[in-house]
Amino acid sequence: MGGQVYHFQPDLLNLLVNTIPKLCKRKKDVIIFFSSAGVNQKLLADLNEKVQKDASSINKYEIARTALVRLNDAGDAALRERREIVKRVVEFNDFSGCWPDDQIPAMGLVAKVRELVNVKDSFTRLQQNYESRLEEDKKKRQLEEEARLEQLKQKREKRQNIKSELSALYQETDTKKRGKQLEGVLNRFFESEGILVRESFTIKGENNEGVIQQIDGAIEVNSHLYLIEMKWWKEALGPGEVAQHVMRLFERSDVRGIFISASGYTDATIINIQKALNQKIIVLFTLKELVLLLESENSFESLLKTKVEAIQLEGKLVYDL
Repeated sequence: MGGQVYHFQPDLLNLLVNTIPKLCKRKKDVIIFFSSAGVNQKLLADLNEKVQKDASSINKYEIARTALVRLNDAGDAALRERREIVKRVVEFNDFSGCWPDDQIPAMGLVAKVRELVNVKDSFTRLQQNYESRLEEDKKKRQLEEEARLEQLKQKREKRQNIKSELSALYQETDTKKRGKQLEGVLNRFFESEGILVRESFTIKGENNEGVIQQIDGAIEVNSHLYLIEMKWWKEALGPGEVAQHVMRLFERSDVRGIFISASGYTDATIINIQKALNQKIIVLFTLKELVLLLESENSFESLLKTKVEAIQLEGKLVYDL
């Protein structure tokens, strides 16, 4: 017996009411059956008194029903006794002490109790397994949510650090030093966004003056490779400042282009790039957009998607000065 019978349900209670009297010859034997199962004598006192004073005033079935109902009503306090009673019935195997006419019926009733208890235990185990799976799923979801929140917290902290570094560069007057620092900031920015950096950003000098202002690199977003050029100039970028990068894009058929400018773009530059959009995806960003992005919950990938869709659907360059 699995020991999962917590309360006597009507079907089991009625079956026990019919079975226990068959296992006991006399009325006092029914009292003894319950007593030996650990039932409190106070619960049986009035029943025992009736049997002692006037046995004809009560029968074995009334004794069994009254005791079992009282045990049910006792709730958890009588849990051990209820389990013990069921255990004693299902393990009953010596029917020689029963009245001869009751032996075969008693065997059948005990068999029915065993069958019913086994079914209830099986159902209880299934229910427990189901509840256990629900609890495991709940804990799994909680752990996943905690991990998600921790990941989000770390991402916010990284974003804040990158934003602080990027903002600090506006105060740097040494262009060579600023360019070197910007290289690391951009690499950390894209890595924090979960974007695959295919070619790390490297420094290139402008002309032969040793002034470092241009940063090139490559990232992969949604299976598309983007070559990036970043310029931090005082003036808006003119056509000549973007021409070299555009040429590099046309030399490779399988890439797209991204410009990032700290100073925006001239109208002439926008017109020239607009003409190239029917052959090549070229996306424009300003450094200000990246700073604002770091202050929001949006991702670089979603912002890039918005800009690319504007190009593909409307042939329109979307960027913020």
